[in-house]
Amino acid sequence: MGILDEVKFNSQGLVPAIAQDADNGEVLMVAWMNQEALQYTLDKGIACYFSRSRKKLWIKGETSGHIQKVLEIRLDCDGDVLLMKIRQEGGACHLGYRSCFFRKRKDDSWVIDGKKAFDPDQVYHNKK
Repeated sequence: MGILDEVKFNSQGLVPAIAQDADNGEVLMVAWMNQEALQYTLDKGIACYFSRSRKKLWIKGETSGHIQKVLEIRLDCDGDVLLMKIRQEGGACHLGYRSCFFRKRKDDSWVIDGKKAFDPDQVYHNKK
């Protein structure tokens, strides 16, 4: 039995992957991986995900340069969630924040609690 055989992919062939800062434990993002993305990540040590909207693989940072170096991968007790300890270069969030979880609840609203790591208009200027 290989390492991929122990991962329980859902009916769409995907498994959620949590990217966590290896140094401070901050959760930076959650994305999806298919078998090919997970194998790439295992082989290269760079996070690769499956984009459900574009229906294709995407290497984190291929456009922005803000790659995720994967230091460790853990599989949860049910085998259906991955936790990756990573070193993030730049920001993880496409809106320019270090973490995608830059908003927190305050009373009856969401307030921005994070700082921008980069200007997305500068990084993704050819995407518009």
